[in-house]
Amino acid sequence: MREIFTGMPWWVKWIAVPVIALVVFGGLIASVVGFVIGLLFKVLVFAALVGGLIYVVRKFTSSSSSRGDW
Repeated sequence: MREIFTGMPWWVKWIAVPVIALVVFGGLIASVVGFVIGLLFKVLVFAALVGGLIYVVRKFTSSSSSRGDW
């Protein structure tokens, strides 16, 4: 691979090849990035919901146990 790019100008290696790769694989890259961002968002929502559930359960169990002690 190195021998192929040896005789090429710098702009072919650093501009043309990445642009061609983005054109060819752009949809795939966008799909993967969108999937990862969606997955991270779902993980954050899951963590927030579980944290909220734990907070509500602890709040109700501490208040009900203090009421039941009399």
